[in-house]
Amino acid sequence: MKPPCSLARSSLLRIPTTPQPCLIRQCPTLRPSPLPSASLLRSRLCLQQSRRTFLKPSTGPSYRAVENLNVDRIRAESQNYYVRRRNFLLLGAALSFTAALGSGYMLVLELTKPKKFDSGGAVPDPFSTEAGSKRKTVVHDAQGREIVPTGNSTVPTFPRHLELSTGGGHTAKEQLDGGVEYTLVGLGVRTVSFLGIQVYMVGYYIATPDIAAIQSRLVKEINPIATTLVANEKEELRQALLDPQRGEALWSAVLADVQPRSVFRIVPVRDTDFHHLRDGFVRAIQARSSQGEHRADYADDAFGVGMRDFRALFNRGRVPKRKEMLLCRDAAGRLTITYDDGEHGNAVVGTVDEERISRLLWLNYLAGSKVASEPARTSIVDGIMEFVERPVGTVATQVL
Repeated sequence: MKPPCSLARSSLLRIPTTPQPCLIRQCPTLRPSPLPSASLLRSRLCLQQSRRTFLKPSTGPSYRAVENLNVDRIRAESQNYYVRRRNFLLLGAALSFTAALGSGYMLVLELTKPKKFDSGGAVPDPFSTEAGSKRKTVVHDAQGREIVPTGNSTVPTFPRHLELSTGGGHTAKEQLDGGVEYTLVGLGVRTVSFLGIQVYMVGYYIATPDIAAIQSRLVKEINPIATTLVANEKEELRQALLDPQRGEALWSAVLADVQPRSVFRIVPVRDTDFHHLRDGFVRAIQARSSQGEHRADYADDAFGVGMRDFRALFNRGRVPKRKEMLLCRDAAGRLTITYDDGEHGNAVVGTVDEERISRLLWLNYLAGSKVASEPARTSIVDGIMEFVERPVGTVATQVL
């Protein structure tokens, strides 16, 4: 039998609605007093159940979850949670994609950035008027030939000199031998689209015996009585060559007056074909022949025939990467295209006698507001600066 106090306590837990005098008489510690309300007892019970002890953690009342259960509210909270979660995931995915795209774009810009052709230190040049000028890095391959690094992994080097036998020599010996040495002036990579996709490496070569005439013409353009240019005059010439209008006029005068023999060496860095190269060349020629006040100079039938002959030269197949194509311009302005497929040697593809075709094609790399390869144009201008800082006539014997 339970003690009277226990009975009274259990009776209180059952929340009696009327006083029980028998229990009060059996338990003298109880005093007749008004019984607490049901809500007050319930709050006391919750307080006792939630009281934390050393060995028992506090636990909340279990009946509250049942009393506060609201299916609509729970559904709304669950939906809001998953909506917020989805939005955060979409935001994270968008930021990750943007970061990856930006990193890839910066990587492409870094890989396609034109490389400086120097050895990293200032090498004194006995022919230079400036102290501490830098020369292009020239190394030797296994056969002992001089080569110039390009900064491209697919086409790592370009030869410093080319020996061509396409004819058109100025002297009787050159016309008899048919072999002319060409010296590299500058090179760069041709890219397309905003992603900077590399297409081919291009290098500009000038016949070594014709460099002195180009030196003289460019020096006289800045200082008519000078044989070399000093620092401020070199900077003036550089700005003139980089200016779209003045640079195009200056190079047009050089090609018309000096008539230097020159070559553009093109080596693809990815597999392409003749039709793709032809489309780029034709678009550049047509764009330059249809703009400006001189477009009437290219409206005659002879120019149209020259364009037709030029297109016909490229009715061929594939051009694998690392294969060499040469665009050669002789003293008369005749264009000769050669191609080395790696099996039959450097063979002539064909010629175009119309001088304006080769002139516009050359200007597409050398001058204007938009050139085929800005790194190549900048490198060519740097090479020209190395020419004009030396006395006229010394480059042919001490090239670069």
